[in-house]
Amino acid sequence: MASNTFNLAFDKHVPKADLPVSQQRQKWFWEFMKPFLVTVMLYSIMYFVRDDFKAAQPLLKTQLHLTTSQLGLIGFAFSIAYGIGKVVVGYFMVGKDNKKCASIMLVAASIVVACFGFFLTMEHVPMGWLLALWAINGVVQCSAGPCCSAVIANWTTKKNYGRYYGIWNASHNIGGGLVGIFALWCANTFFHGKVAGMFIMPAIVAFIVGIICFFVGKNRPQDIGWESAETIFDEPAKEEDTTGANESTWTIFRKYLLTNPLVWILCVSDVFAYVMRIGIDNWSSLRVTEQLGFSNEVGAQAILYFAMGSMVGCIIWGSLSDIMKGRPGLVSLICIGLTPIPLFIYQNGRTPMVVLISLFFLGMFVFGPQVLIGISIVNQVPKKATALAGGMMGCFGYLFGDSTAKVLLSRIADSAASGLNIFGHVLHGWGATFSVLYVAVICAFILQVIVAITEEKKIRRANKAKVTAQ
Repeated sequence: MASNTFNLAFDKHVPKADLPVSQQRQKWFWEFMKPFLVTVMLYSIMYFVRDDFKAAQPLLKTQLHLTTSQLGLIGFAFSIAYGIGKVVVGYFMVGKDNKKCASIMLVAASIVVACFGFFLTMEHVPMGWLLALWAINGVVQCSAGPCCSAVIANWTTKKNYGRYYGIWNASHNIGGGLVGIFALWCANTFFHGKVAGMFIMPAIVAFIVGIICFFVGKNRPQDIGWESAETIFDEPAKEEDTTGANESTWTIFRKYLLTNPLVWILCVSDVFAYVMRIGIDNWSSLRVTEQLGFSNEVGAQAILYFAMGSMVGCIIWGSLSDIMKGRPGLVSLICIGLTPIPLFIYQNGRTPMVVLISLFFLGMFVFGPQVLIGISIVNQVPKKATALAGGMMGCFGYLFGDSTAKVLLSRIADSAASGLNIFGHVLHGWGATFSVLYVAVICAFILQVIVAITEEKKIRRANKAKVTAQ
């Protein structure tokens, strides 16, 4: 498109602003807050057109008589499309205006979800269309998260990226926590309690937010004629930004991702991080009511306590990685090393208070690796490929970690099922479920040892080169 307003190219030419770097540094925070708050809003509202499906499941069963298997199939279609799309769509995000791309994705997702809602108003709901639309929803919003993290990377440096990334990462808890209440209120208020309202009204909100966010803030400092974030803060540019500045998308993908052993280690680490997170979060409510015999109220509180702990953890661990001068691998190692303590208490606690407190700290420690692995992988690629790196990591997390925690752990934990046979050994019951979680912790810890050592060597090389240059 010819118009500057709708130009999605990353390297579009903007005349240099007649503003000294010292003044750019003074004005940086206020200019950065515009795109930063946009990314927080975008990612929060993205969950309005994603988790509304989870919130609507009871009404989908009672009003439209969809079976649990059908609901599971729709959710599975989303996860597969979302996971694969993270790499495919992320590949085309290289060199684009990430903020505008994320806004467009939210608008597109809102249109798809609105169509999904209108199909629910039909007397005979076509299952095939529901399945297809929800899979398309997974595709059109799959790279929104990596695009948002790329905007933050464009405006920050290695020394302050972690704190803002951590705060942004907590935003999905806001959207995911509010969507159920909001969607149900909309259905009751505007659609006489019909489930279609749980999709149509959140979609309208998402459409409006996406349009507004498209025009607010800039993708990077250079888009207002400023210098790069590194120049503004008088910090050396990443080696990857220097060497990858003029390289093609395929070269960047091959050089910095496909042939980078550390990236593969980080991706596999994220799989185990997802097993820990989803394995606890997805089944905590069922576990405390089924195995421990607590009330449904305590089951609901279990989800809340884990979510609150995760929000606190996202902010704390991201900031700590900055305090430790860009060592997310080491901080992640600390998080994982502490995880067995609240996990053991959660496994053996027999009162609601003990279980809920342990879930709060599990949220803190388990979400740490997910935030920090995201920071580590961004450090491995040029800034313009941040969305692609985040997409590759997310693909692994969703296709292997998320599915393992939801599908395989459900077979292990289900008392009515036959369990899971692995090499002749049957895993069955909540005790076996905790064994899988402990194994995930151990595997993640071992992998993060490698990451921490590699990052430390890289930091020391950079410091030595800086001293030599002086």
